[in-house]
Amino acid sequence: MIEIRDPTAADEVAWRCLWNGYLSFYETMVPEEVTAETWRRILDPKSGIFARLAVRKNKVVGFAVAMLHPGTWSATPVCYLEDLFVAHNVRGHGAGRALIEDLIAQGREQGWRKVYWQTRADNAAARRLYDSFAAADGFVRYTVELR
Repeated sequence: MIEIRDPTAADEVAWRCLWNGYLSFYETMVPEEVTAETWRRILDPKSGIFARLAVRKNKVVGFAVAMLHPGTWSATPVCYLEDLFVAHNVRGHGAGRALIEDLIAQGREQGWRKVYWQTRADNAAARRLYDSFAAADGFVRYTVELR
């Protein structure tokens, strides 16, 4: 059974462990000050960034980090699921699905316009899960790094 809940300050160590696994999966690094600021924003109810944690057998096994923002095609907020990660040893037990379903349920309850996310084209395991929610929309992403 997977429980989805808000994070608390006491979850920082578990979240950071999963965060490091997430960064490793994407073969990237984030400076410590950015990780610390991300965690601070997650806990700040005034921040547009929030997180939900997946818990199995009293252990944090996954997270979703998302942000609500206004959109130009809707009068209601949209939710961008920026980061989703589940520990390798519990994949296939429903944590990723539960995290996405939780965001969708929150969105319906709170009147969001949509929940959207992206992943690498070659992330086949994640895409199998994501394809069960919606078809890929065919957009191509461009990124200009400024720093």
